[in-house]
Amino acid sequence: MLKHFLLALSLAALTYAATPLALAQDNGNTQEQSAPEHGRRHFDPAKRAEMLGKQLNLTSDQQGKVLDILKSEQSQMESLHSDTSLSQDDRHSKMMDIHKTSNDQIRALLTPDQQKKFDEMQSRHQHWGHQGEQGSQGSQAPQQ
Repeated sequence: MLKHFLLALSLAALTYAATPLALAQDNGNTQEQSAPEHGRRHFDPAKRAEMLGKQLNLTSDQQGKVLDILKSEQSQMESLHSDTSLSQDDRHSKMMDIHKTSNDQIRALLTPDQQKKFDEMQSRHQHWGHQGEQGSQGSQAPQQ
């Protein structure tokens, strides 16, 4: 179950990282709007809060606060996606900052035991992300 959750988190991070690339390539294309829609469907803040609630055994109060943080993160990400004044690198950097801030806010809500588990989840998530980056650079077999 934890592996499934970590995979979902990894996919969420990759989606947030890949969306600006897709938008940059499709600039001016009518399908440009579909990428953010796709991200919202698959990484709904309510579903993410529910997954974290199960994984970390959150109280209902904690889960509500986590949901608020994730909704705010989603709103900020959507605003960032629609900001065409930023370069791709700047947009990516800001996305990572938003994500880190959200994670820090979530971590602050947790008990020490939950924080330990959350930190482990984040560590595994970062490990998965680095493997994905290596794969995209050709160090693993290309996927076709």
